[in-house]
Amino acid sequence: MKWIKKEDSYRVPLKSWCDQVEAEAMKQAEDLVRHPSVFRHVALMPDCHPGYGMPIGGVIACEADIIPNAVGVDIGCGMGAVRTSLGVGEAERSRLREAVTKIRELIPCGEGRSHRSDQSWEHMDHRMEDFKDRGWYSGHVKDLAGKNLGTLGGGNHFIEIQAGDDGRIWLMIHSGSRHLGNIIAKYYNTLALSAATRKNIALPSKDLAFLPVDSPEGKNYIRDMNFALAYARENRRQIMDRFMAAVSSVFRNVHFEDPVNIHHNYAVLERHFGRDVWVHRKGATSARDGETGIIPGAMGTPSYIVKGLGNPESFLSCSHGAGRVMGRKEASRSLSPAECDRAMGDVVFDRWSKARRGKGKSKGELDLGEAPQAYKDIESVIESELDLIRPIVKLRPLAVVKG
Repeated sequence: MKWIKKEDSYRVPLKSWCDQVEAEAMKQAEDLVRHPSVFRHVALMPDCHPGYGMPIGGVIACEADIIPNAVGVDIGCGMGAVRTSLGVGEAERSRLREAVTKIRELIPCGEGRSHRSDQSWEHMDHRMEDFKDRGWYSGHVKDLAGKNLGTLGGGNHFIEIQAGDDGRIWLMIHSGSRHLGNIIAKYYNTLALSAATRKNIALPSKDLAFLPVDSPEGKNYIRDMNFALAYARENRRQIMDRFMAAVSSVFRNVHFEDPVNIHHNYAVLERHFGRDVWVHRKGATSARDGETGIIPGAMGTPSYIVKGLGNPESFLSCSHGAGRVMGRKEASRSLSPAECDRAMGDVVFDRWSKARRGKGKSKGELDLGEAPQAYKDIESVIESELDLIRPIVKLRPLAVVKG
């Protein structure tokens, strides 16, 4: 841990694994330490940066309430990784390019572009029809959820082929619950905010409205959140299956070890400091003693497979990645394609695409929001949390597919 901050206006202390916290994220963290529902302390992971309501890279616990925006809009967003039997020396550049082409054929990106059938739901305990009574449910949401299952998505979601310092080729993915988690999160945040207004509850921020876990709305949120978590896990499973199939079609006689499949946007009931509490990990990963974790770097920079150390001060958590230092729009305005290409080095990747048209974006502007320079240095992030995790394998990117 780097520092602890306590002030008279705080209900609980702020504990940080960051050297410094940027102003907006600090404001959000201070809203949390003043929140009426937060238990014991607020923990900031070293990849901390501003989010919506709560910083990404933040961990809190609540005894009786759940805060939708402390989980986030991409419920169940997380990582998957698989160690292969391929040696690092077997990954020639021409075959990596062939693999990227095959990956793009098998794994759709974007919204509603799946070429999958209803078989996509076969590993799910629940389907959309089980939630017809929910206010967030609609025919459009159902249709999109079916089409999006097994697809990568956009933004910072990615697929990477990586060279491990254990001498093996690894496969890694980053994806979540797609539109489903987003619509669930926004619906319940609206309900929570309406309840706070109706009951005249004073909140440090309107973006941190909460639901009592024993209320009908709280129980429904927990059930629906868990459905989105299962959807996200299944989404990554299907993506990884297709990813392995793509690699198998290019690299013959390859074998795969059991995948790691973990969330970093979720809430779960755990026991900490002698109490049963709802731990909210927003851009943070569980790091129980001996638990395998995945901490990715930025596009074009190393990632790590780690083992948790079970530090109680972080609520048994660690960072979920490198963390941003620039927003997507800022990166696209301030960086040049040439310097971003240099930062990518010899990594095989599709060149920078055009940004979606929107406020503040000029025609033809390239989207550089996922360039390595937009993120913190992963080595510094890992160094800052060596009391939370133990690095096991360092992974160097060889080929990247971006959503």
